[in-house]
Amino acid sequence: MEHKRFGAIQLPQAKLARLLAFGLVLVSLKLYSGWGSAPAVAPAPSPPAAAPLPSEDRAADQTIRFLEDRVRRDPEDFGAYNRLAGSYLQRLRETGNTEYLSLAFRAARRSLDVIPAERNIGGLSALAQAEYASHEFAAARDHALQLTELDAGKSYPYGMLGDALLELGEYEEATEAFRQMAARSGQSVGTDTRLARLAALRGETERAQGHLFTALAFALDLPVPPRETVAWCRWQFGEAAFAVGDYETAERHYRDALVTFPGYYNALASLGRVRAARGDIAAAIEQYEDVVLRLPDPTFVAALGDLYTLAGRPDDAATQYALVEQIARLSALNGALYNRQLALFYADHDLNADVAYANAVAEYQERRDVYGADAVAWTALKAGKLAEAQAAMQEALRLGTRDARLFYHAGMIARAAGDEATARDDLERALALNPGFDPLQSHIARGVVAALGEGARYGLK
Repeated sequence: MEHKRFGAIQLPQAKLARLLAFGLVLVSLKLYSGWGSAPAVAPAPSPPAAAPLPSEDRAADQTIRFLEDRVRRDPEDFGAYNRLAGSYLQRLRETGNTEYLSLAFRAARRSLDVIPAERNIGGLSALAQAEYASHEFAAARDHALQLTELDAGKSYPYGMLGDALLELGEYEEATEAFRQMAARSGQSVGTDTRLARLAALRGETERAQGHLFTALAFALDLPVPPRETVAWCRWQFGEAAFAVGDYETAERHYRDALVTFPGYYNALASLGRVRAARGDIAAAIEQYEDVVLRLPDPTFVAALGDLYTLAGRPDDAATQYALVEQIARLSALNGALYNRQLALFYADHDLNADVAYANAVAEYQERRDVYGADAVAWTALKAGKLAEAQAAMQEALRLGTRDARLFYHAGMIARAAGDEATARDDLERALALNPGFDPLQSHIARGVVAALGEGARYGLK
């Protein structure tokens, strides 16, 4: 009898790994507020060895061409529009190319023009997913709520609802949505990736990793493991390691993601970031130059500019910084996608302080998540609005998120308020957690710690 594969493990061992994953889930679910009260979560085992998974690019492109031809011949074929929207969204996840997002929107809306949402669940689902991907989170929430009524017995509407609620900062409601999802589907790739994110926001690192392990186990145990999903899980393991300054482990996970999915843009960019954190600026520049050629995302472009600055190449840095603004303002869609990144970019580089603050505040009126509060706090500090920066920073830290950048911002705000003891504590906490959290900002943090008289701890004079 032919064995299925689980990474490099034969099926009988895969079943044992899956049972272990189930055990981790049952323990971790009990730890959520209102879901039980177990005292701790055991550390997740290491993920199985990475192996290449077959590329689906050719088949995906053929499917897209087939469906595009079909709707050209029959503009009333709402089912084809729905499948086309789903294919575009999958290509968006695989490539990061936002042109696919515009195409997905168009296909979903045309489907709903043909058959209204009440009789076209697929079209409504595609629209909600496109809205989420374009950062229209309130609209995505509202349409996901509609889906919970139209398709009440299914789990996926609750996953979509929880995703939107998380981005809107409605954390208790998101927790309930994920509870409803789990009640309908049990443990799964979709459920556990979402619970991992929720745990990470709450600073529950080991629980988040347990959910990631379970999600990866499920993905690898599928008859045809989805390449992008497996690579994403491995990349997320790397992000978790990077967040606590374990750069060797982070790099290993990023490389595993690239074994699974060569050219995966998230892992490529993160490899550049970890190289910068380890002090290899030349290698980090080379890595980011490759990434930016593949995908000129403003976050990647800004990082490359910062690396050029550290390398003493101000003209090259200026070119990249100008490109950040150009990309963010290229279209209305880009404006919505990159508003927060642009506001933080301005604040990080002491540019357009009032514009950055106004943009961050405007977004926070609707999207009241902890990172939105952080953006308000950081831009308010740079705009000279110290009291607002302090209040917003308290909101940003309310979940207990373990993120060095948040602690860095808190420390700089405390320093501006003249509270040197708190500033030193917060900045030390940031550097102890992740000394290379950002090439430029971590350098500033070390300088401030040195100025506050505690630099010897980090090798500073």
